[in-house]
Amino acid sequence: MFLQRFDPVSSTYTYLLACDRTKQAVLIDPVLEQRERDLALVAELGATVRWVLDTHVHADHVTGAAALKASLPEGPPTAVGMACEAAGYDRPLLDGDELPFGDEVLAVIATPGHTPGSMTFHWRDRLFTGDALLIGGCGRTDFQQGDAGQLYDAITGRLFTLPGETLVYPGHDYRGRRVSCIEEERTTNPRLAGRSRGDFIALMAALDLPRPRLIDLAVPANKQAGSLPQAV
Repeated sequence: MFLQRFDPVSSTYTYLLACDRTKQAVLIDPVLEQRERDLALVAELGATVRWVLDTHVHADHVTGAAALKASLPEGPPTAVGMACEAAGYDRPLLDGDELPFGDEVLAVIATPGHTPGSMTFHWRDRLFTGDALLIGGCGRTDFQQGDAGQLYDAITGRLFTLPGETLVYPGHDYRGRRVSCIEEERTTNPRLAGRSRGDFIALMAALDLPRPRLIDLAVPANKQAGSLPQAV
């Protein structure tokens, strides 16, 4: 079972994956303001949430991880990349970790660069890339210890080496696009296709993007899985 949901304020995609037999589920990148939607969805499906995951410490919205854990009777553990240094999560994730839910397994791939602790989750034929690889783009690298060289290495060395038909489900999209694939991004992504590592680093340094509006609220809150008093 697989569902994709969208938060129009932050343009964030939240994903629910569930084992068809046991109905054990995983939630990826929940948004605090959408917790009632997500709780209703879990109840409607009769699912038991096994994990609540974030691909990284977000700067543009507050995660719903802690709120969902507190609201769900099973109190599922929350998890994020160890290099995020986010003490509010139950489990720090490392490259190569595997997260079981029922008969299914979610594999963890380290894809640093947007942030040091950014992770991609691999399930069946699809990737949940957070802000590392976007549809026709990638995450910015000008704050939260971003590193354009690391991001280039992670995308080209870890993600673009996967089969071309592997589906790419990003953490955000601002144009209504819902899914891509590795072959499409490898060959047409304007930030990456045909660019050397040096070209990519120069491109990212020249983007001159505005500072995220909620960064001063979101990052401290998300270090605590979204549980700071001002964030709930």
